[in-house]
Amino acid sequence: MPDKSEKEKLKILLGHWIEHNRGHAAEFRQWAEKARKLGQTAVYDDMMQAAQQMSKVNDFLFAALDRVKEG
Repeated sequence: MPDKSEKEKLKILLGHWIEHNRGHAAEFRQWAEKARKLGQTAVYDDMMQAAQQMSKVNDFLFAALDRVKEG
């Protein structure tokens, strides 16, 4: 039988990682805007892509969290 404390820890970690990623994505967007204002459009584009990818990562983490909660 699986260790319930490990399952609870996994739920907590997944939630933490999701929030952590949200914070990073927001920071990426803020700094991307600063780069854009400096005329660094390629840097802006790269940073915005990074923020989008972070959101995609969270989609997988949310799915994992849902699966842990289900089973």
